[in-house]
Amino acid sequence: MFEPGVRYQMSHALALLGCAWRLERRAAGGGGGAPWAAAAAWLFVVGTVLFCGSLYVLTLSGARWWGAVTPLGGLAFLAGWACLAWALLWA
Repeated sequence: MFEPGVRYQMSHALALLGCAWRLERRAAGGGGGAPWAAAAAWLFVVGTVLFCGSLYVLTLSGARWWGAVTPLGGLAFLAGWACLAWALLWA
């Protein structure tokens, strides 16, 4: 269970770079969508903490109830991707 947590954390770190790129582009006068990119960034952070963090704790401690937290992080990831897509449509 540790490996999927690491994989998702790495891929969403790259997604955070995409959010930063969108926010930087907005600061340079490249269109709207900044609030959506900021929301996406926060949702990716929340998703990483909940999804990846719960997998790490589950693996290291063996407390199986942490598995119930993992889907909440997945929902945050999905919402983050939706917000990022919307922010890129504003480009």
